Amino acid sequence: MEGVFPLFLQVNTLVLNELSSTCFYYRTHFGKIKPTMNNMLDILNPQQQKAVTAPPGPTLVLAGPGSGKTRVLTYRIAYLIGALEIPPYNILAVTFTNKAAREMATRVESIISSQSQGLWLGTFHAICGRILRYEADLLPVSRNFVIFDQDDQLSLMKSVIREFRADEKLFRPASVLDSISKAKNELLGPEDYIIQTYRDEQVQKFYGRYQKLLVQSNAMDFDDMLMYTANLLSQVASVRANYAHKFEHILVDEFQDTNLAQYNILYHLASQHKNLFLVGDEDQSIYRWRGADYRNIQRFEKDFKQTNKILLEQNYRSSQVILDTAVAVIDRNPNRTHKSLFTNLKGGEKVTLHTAYDDHEEAAYVVESISQLMRSKKTKPSDFAIMYRTNAQSRLLEEEFRRAGINYRLVGAQRFYGRREVKDLVAYLRLVYNPLDEVSLARVINTPPRGIGQKTIEKLKLAAQANDCSMVEVLLDLSKGEQSRYRSAFGSEGAKLALFGKLLSTWREFSDKASLTELFDFVAEKIGYHEYINDRSEEGFDRWENVMELRQVTLEYEDKGLPEFLEAMALVADQDTLPEERDTPTMLTLHAAKGLEFEHVIIIGLDEMLLPHSRSFDDYESMAEERRLFYVGITRAKRKLTLVRALRRRNLHGGYEETLPSRFLEDIPNRLLDSPSSTYSNHRTEFKSFYENRWEVPAYRYKETAKPKVEKRFNTGMQVQHPVYGKGVVRTSRLELGDETVEVFFETAGLKALVASMANLIIL
Repeated sequence: MEGVFPLFLQVNTLVLNELSSTCFYYRTHFGKIKPTMNNMLDILNPQQQKAVTAPPGPTLVLAGPGSGKTRVLTYRIAYLIGALEIPPYNILAVTFTNKAAREMATRVESIISSQSQGLWLGTFHAICGRILRYEADLLPVSRNFVIFDQDDQLSLMKSVIREFRADEKLFRPASVLDSISKAKNELLGPEDYIIQTYRDEQVQKFYGRYQKLLVQSNAMDFDDMLMYTANLLSQVASVRANYAHKFEHILVDEFQDTNLAQYNILYHLASQHKNLFLVGDEDQSIYRWRGADYRNIQRFEKDFKQTNKILLEQNYRSSQVILDTAVAVIDRNPNRTHKSLFTNLKGGEKVTLHTAYDDHEEAAYVVESISQLMRSKKTKPSDFAIMYRTNAQSRLLEEEFRRAGINYRLVGAQRFYGRREVKDLVAYLRLVYNPLDEVSLARVINTPPRGIGQKTIEKLKLAAQANDCSMVEVLLDLSKGEQSRYRSAFGSEGAKLALFGKLLSTWREFSDKASLTELFDFVAEKIGYHEYINDRSEEGFDRWENVMELRQVTLEYEDKGLPEFLEAMALVADQDTLPEERDTPTMLTLHAAKGLEFEHVIIIGLDEMLLPHSRSFDDYESMAEERRLFYVGITRAKRKLTLVRALRRRNLHGGYEETLPSRFLEDIPNRLLDSPSSTYSNHRTEFKSFYENRWEVPAYRYKETAKPKVEKRFNTGMQVQHPVYGKGVVRTSRLELGDETVEVFFETAGLKALVASMANLIIL
C-alpha cells in the first residue's frame, strides 16, 4: 500500500481541479448557487488545507487555540464525501457534547447538503448506545436497557452500602461511585479492581454488588456504555470485524479529552482501515479529574506507525502578545509537541500585571478597571471576562459588582449566595436566630440526611397545628425525652425528631455566649457538614471551599453579630434574583472557559496555592495540568489580558497570610508586560526561604535546593490507631506547611485533622 499514496495524492489533485458541476454545484433553499468544493478549500489556510486533504491513514491534527479545528473537521467530512466519494454511512465522527455534534452536523449540511445523510455523528455515549442496542444479544442486559442517571446511581449505591451495613460517613456513595467510575474508565471490572487499602477492599465489594443490581434492573450507567462497547470490540472478533469494516474513516474532536476506554474503542474500530483522523491539543487537556488522559496522543503515535502529524498554528482569535505569553507559559510543560502560535494580528496591547494589597483590593481593582473602561465608552460590558481557579473566588467579585451597581453574569455556576451549600448553612443560622422560621426548618431538618422523611414532617406539622404552636416548639419539647408530652404521638419517629430538637436547643444556648464564627463552626461540626458535602470529588472540594468562603463572611460580621449577618444575607439573596443581562461582564472558572473567547480577559488569584492550586503540589501531573489550565485562560483573550494577584489573603482564622506569586508568572518575559519594573523571579528569590519553610517545593522546580523532603506515610482508607481517639480510617492526607496533615475519621471522636509528626498514629 505504501506506493499507492503518492499516486492517490496526484489523483486527488486532479479531482479537486476537475470537479464536476453536476456533483458539486447545487442550490440552497434560497436559490443561490453554492461554490465548488475546490473554491471552498481556498478559504482555508495552507495547514488547514493540508489537514482537510490528508491522504488516508492515521492522521493527528494538533490544533492550537483559535486555529479553526471545527472548520477543519467539518471540511474533512465534506471532503471525504464530496471529493473522495466515501459513502456517509461509512464515516464515523465523534464529538464530546451534543451541542458540538449538532453544530458539526449543521456545518456539514451547509457545505454538501443532503449528501451527508447516513453519517454516524454523535457523542461517544450516543455512538456506544447505538452499537450496544444492535449487539444486545451479547450483553447481560436486553435491548431495551435503561441508562441510570446520577440520581439513580446514587440511590442504588446507597442501598448497596446499607446492604453491607457499612458506615455512609466513611464510604460516601458519591465518593464510592467516583472510584468505580475511574475503574470503569480504565476498563477494570469488579474482579480486576486494584486493592491497596482497606477502603479499596470495601469498594470492590460495593462495585460487584452494584453491577449485579444494575443488570437485575436491566440498566447500565454512563461508564458501562463505554466499558461494554470496549469489551465487545476487544473480546468478540465478529463484532470488531463488522464495525471495523463498516467505518472506513473515523474522525474525533477534542481527542486530548478521551479516557482509556474511549481510546480502546477507537483503536478497535480503526483496526481494519487505520483511517483515524484525530483533532486535539494536549496543551488544552484540563479534565484529568474526569478521566481525560492527554497521553492517549502518545499512545496513538505508538500504536499507529507513520502517523501523519499536522500542526495548526495560525490563530484567528488573539493578538501576538497574548499568543507569545501563552507559549512562554506552556513551553515549560514536558511531553508535548511545541507549537509556534502566530497571527496576522501583529503586536497588540501588552499584558497588564497588577499586584493588589489583599484579596478585597484585588476584587475592587478588577471592578473599578472595568467600570472606568465602560464609562469611557471604549468597550462594552460583555467584552470582559473575569476568570479564577475555584468557584469560591467569585464571592468578593460579586459583592464589588453589587456595590458598583454593575450587573454581571456567572457561567457554569450559581451566584455565590445561591449555592446549595451556602443556603444550607445560612438556613441553619436563621433557624437558630428565629425558631419560627419554618421555611428554614423545612430546608435543614433532613440535611444532611438523618432519616426524617416527608411523612414524619407532616406529623410534626399536624402536631404543631393541633397544639397551636410552632414546629420548633414541638421539636424542643421532644428533646426532653420521656418528659415530652408529644412523645407518644410520634412512636419510633420521635427519637430522630428529638435528636434534631436537642441539636437546635444546644445551638441556641451556645449562640448566647459564642461569636458568630464560633457558632458557624459549631453548627457545621455537629451536623457533619464537611463529611456530607465533600466526597473527595472535584465538585466536593469546590463545595467545601464555598463553605469556607462563607465562613470568611462571618468573620467580617464578628463585631456586628448574627442579626446583621442574616439581614445582609437576605438583601444579597434579593439581589441574586435579578435577571442576568446579556451585555454584562462574565465571571467563570478557568475550567468553564474552554471553548469561549472575550475581548478582555482578567485572570485573578495568581498566587501559589490558588493557581497552581494547593491540591496539585504533591503530584507532578496535577501541576502540569494547572499550567495547562492557565494556558487555556490566557488564550481566551482576543485583544487584552490582565493578570492579578494579592500580596496577602484572609485565612481561616480571620487574620491574613502573605502569599507568593504564582510560579507561572515568572515564565512570562518582561518584554510582554506593560510594567516590567521588577521580575517575579527576583520576588521569588526574595522569599525562597519562606517557600522552603512553608510548602514542599516540587523537586522538578528547584533541583538545586537541598532541603529534606517530607514523605507521605498515610493513604486514604488506611486503618490507624491514635493514643486518645482510638481506631480510625484515614480520609485524606496531604503535604503542607512542611509536614503531613492527615484527616482521620475515628469511631468514637468523628473526623479529626492531625499533624502526622505529632499525632503518634500507628498504622494497623
